[in-house]
Amino acid sequence: MVIDQASLSEIERLVLQHAGQAREHAYVPYSKFQVGAAVLAEDGQIYGGCNIENAAYGSTNCAERSALYHAVSRGMKPGTFRMLAVIGETERPITPCGACRQVIAELCPPEMPVILANLQGQVMRTTVSALLPGAFTSQALESGNRDEDHEPSSKDRMRSEGETL
Repeated sequence: MVIDQASLSEIERLVLQHAGQAREHAYVPYSKFQVGAAVLAEDGQIYGGCNIENAAYGSTNCAERSALYHAVSRGMKPGTFRMLAVIGETERPITPCGACRQVIAELCPPEMPVILANLQGQVMRTTVSALLPGAFTSQALESGNRDEDHEPSSKDRMRSEGETL
């Protein structure tokens, strides 16, 4: 549900303000699409990030990942963040791309609030788990690497018995 920015709590407005300030530093010579993000750490510190483009587009980094990587590189522990805010010049409140959703799901608690906003003052509140339901997490890797938990599929059994598929 889209709400007005004035409806946010004081801390939500503060984190969003930091995201807006980070947005001003975006390096976007190709798209001209500035995005800012800010993450609130457990200790109350706010870390900002902006999108940074590259002529080799795959080397571009989004604002959400920049903010989270900034916090982790400064010693903040994944899983301890308290809030993320993202802002961009969009018709409706901006929403993270798929790659950012995966990184957010990896580094943030599932029920952590995420504030999405546009420059017209429209805001949406959501959570990490709502952004990426059924996220691929470290638990999937842990269970996939335990031999005792792995029941061979019929394809695996056929391959081990020398049959062709």
